Amino acid sequence: MGGVRRLLPLFTAAVAAFAQAPAQQPPIFRTEANYVRVDAFPTRDGQPLLDLTQDEFEVLEDGVPQKIDAFEHVVVRPAGPQDLRHEPNTVAESRAALDNPRARVFVVFLDFYHVDVSGSHNIRKPLIDTLNKVIGQEDLVGVMTPEMSALDVTFARRTTTIEGLLTRYWHWGERNELITKDPREAQYAQCYPGFGPTQTCPDDDRGIAQEMVDRRREKLTIDALEDLVRFLRGAREERKAVLVITDGWRLYAPNRNLARRLNCSAPSGTPPLGVDPRTGKLGTTTPNNPYGGSMYECERDRMNLANTDDANQFRQILDEANRANTSFYPIDPRGLVVFDEPIVPRDVTGNIQPMTPPSVDAARLRTRLESLRTLAGATDGIAIVDSNDLARGLKRVVDDLTSYYLLGYYSTGKLDGRFHSIKVRVRRPGVEVRARRGYLAATAAEVNAARAAAVPPDPAALAAAAEARAIDAVVAPLSGLSRDLPVRLRIAAGWKPDKTAGVWAVGEIGASEDWRGGGEVDVVLSTAAGSTLASAHVAVEPGTRSFRVALSPAEPPAPGEYTVRVRGRSVSPIALPLNEVARFTFAALPAATGAILFRRGASTGNKDMPTADVRFRRSDQIRAEVPMAAGAVAARLLDRTGKPLSVPVVAAAREDADGSRWATAQLALAPLAPGDYVIEIEEGRAGEAGRARGAGEAGKGGEVSRTLVAFRLVP
Repeated sequence: MGGVRRLLPLFTAAVAAFAQAPAQQPPIFRTEANYVRVDAFPTRDGQPLLDLTQDEFEVLEDGVPQKIDAFEHVVVRPAGPQDLRHEPNTVAESRAALDNPRARVFVVFLDFYHVDVSGSHNIRKPLIDTLNKVIGQEDLVGVMTPEMSALDVTFARRTTTIEGLLTRYWHWGERNELITKDPREAQYAQCYPGFGPTQTCPDDDRGIAQEMVDRRREKLTIDALEDLVRFLRGAREERKAVLVITDGWRLYAPNRNLARRLNCSAPSGTPPLGVDPRTGKLGTTTPNNPYGGSMYECERDRMNLANTDDANQFRQILDEANRANTSFYPIDPRGLVVFDEPIVPRDVTGNIQPMTPPSVDAARLRTRLESLRTLAGATDGIAIVDSNDLARGLKRVVDDLTSYYLLGYYSTGKLDGRFHSIKVRVRRPGVEVRARRGYLAATAAEVNAARAAAVPPDPAALAAAAEARAIDAVVAPLSGLSRDLPVRLRIAAGWKPDKTAGVWAVGEIGASEDWRGGGEVDVVLSTAAGSTLASAHVAVEPGTRSFRVALSPAEPPAPGEYTVRVRGRSVSPIALPLNEVARFTFAALPAATGAILFRRGASTGNKDMPTADVRFRRSDQIRAEVPMAAGAVAARLLDRTGKPLSVPVVAAAREDADGSRWATAQLALAPLAPGDYVIEIEEGRAGEAGRARGAGEAGKGGEVSRTLVAFRLVP
């Protein structure tokens, strides 16, 4: 790969949902600056507590108890198939997504300067597994390296791009590499080749180039972390998590010996003049330096690097991270480490260096590991160090980040522009709570200025933006249709006229010859906690690949998230069993969720066949059905931007033998060109369904329930 420098541009380009990286501003203040949100992570014996109530929490600001105004226990579950996750499509959407208090923000920091090749290989699978487990439906994740600006970080909801890059470029670590890929480091090797004392000059330049390289790399990393913390502080107030993949740092202090005299002359602050024998002209470039630099540039960098104080800057980062509500989770990919340096070290000049004494090597190793423990402990994170079981260590990170409590309160403190400390406690013995250490309050003048600058939103613009988001949400999953899946599922949930609930599932098996003879499928409806509400058994007839099943819970389910699990086995003994899970949200009476699709065409023998594959051909007819309680039905066809098309859609209502009532929309696809389209189905609860959006009414005296169904027309 030639280093990870090409990895992040690939990641940014691969997230096609972004027209450009979201431009963020410096830290901002809010008009309600005295309202504070706190993410609290209570544990007992290292395990998260899931049964705490609001009365058991206590929040103190600067030692003064605060009244908790908002309380929510957030349990994050995996977001399901990657191609179903909705990516932000615009800069405005990305900013809104970052500002969502229930959406967590993660940054994976790949410190390639301080990870070797074996470490980058070791961390690949555990890191990918952790991201897949910890990233929820609304969460955002970005990647950064020491050579990036934080403003270049692109956030996305899908982890498949990161997974693909880490799988393909697993050797991104550059620590202890014999050949440098950085022209500036190669320039140091040219300026200080490590020849040692000579008869004409006793000065010794051995080790100079390597120390400059090590200091420069650490400085770039520390600067990047500081830049990231400041960026995250301005991006949002809520907690941010940074997973830092690194071996740790030595945290260099100023070293006067690095600035010693060399070549029998003291370092000069001005570039030397000389005659270039190749051109006969005056210049400052050393002729024998193929990288085009001058000795003056090397000397300037040597003086600057000799005065770096990474330890002091590191402490400042810890303070800023607490103010920014940013927690670090450093991970040492080496596992259990015995030696920090190679047994036979070589420096950037290619010369073999004396072996580091064991006591010095052990001290350097302790410093690196302690820097990671300090980074985690001071920011309420977890350090995964000194362990060969990286997967087990990262499981602690998953447990830590998948269950937390979101608290909100109106501060009794003043708008004084100062840092206010926060302490969260739980009135239960043996419980430890990690939460943000505090926040930086705005001043009264800043709040007044922000209120004066606030412009009331345009209702029409808000309605248009909401409409665009709704269309984008249903069209976005179409981008993942090119992937072949063993089985695709579609779920519709709603209410029958007698106010009983129903869930309908349609499955379509992939183009596998193993299912030509048919098979059997079990379908189970469960709560998010795993309790079974209903089940059904259905046969897949020979020569068909789809099935439809109705599930009727004994008790009306409460609004919330539910799952449908499908397990199937073909009559063919060599076929692999099917095992797929779909998640959906059950809405309150009388609203419906999702739609069932039917296909009719030459491929179905001109019969209506249920389908879960939303790819159609011009020779097909498509019918979408939405469960409804009552009312009239209207439907129309939209393009992928939400613009209505003058293609007739036949809307109707029908009833099934089980008492369910359906709003249907059917159209022939022959007049359309290949592309993405949306069917809009409106069902009026009373009277004729209308199209008054954002006006709070639906034509003649009732609300309108609207369902959007996206499909793709292929050549």
